[in-house]
Amino acid sequence: MAVDAELPRTAVANGIVDPVASARAELKAALLAIEEKGNVPRQLQKAGGRARAYARRNPVGAVGLAVGVAAVVGGIVWALARSISR
Repeated sequence: MAVDAELPRTAVANGIVDPVASARAELKAALLAIEEKGNVPRQLQKAGGRARAYARRNPVGAVGLAVGVAAVVGGIVWALARSISR
């Protein structure tokens, strides 16, 4: 069973004739996809890399986004604190 080097880890190669090998390949791809989605540190690392790339391309936009996120989080914390204090 030859595997194309271009395929991502979570893909099933075309041309698998044997039903058992096909089922194994599909199961392996499904388990790898679940592991990719469930691996929080890896997802955070990917998000951090995308954020750094965005900040390099558009530093003013990144600062604006950071200020906006801080304002939203501050508003949520303020609303929760106010509702608890009443």
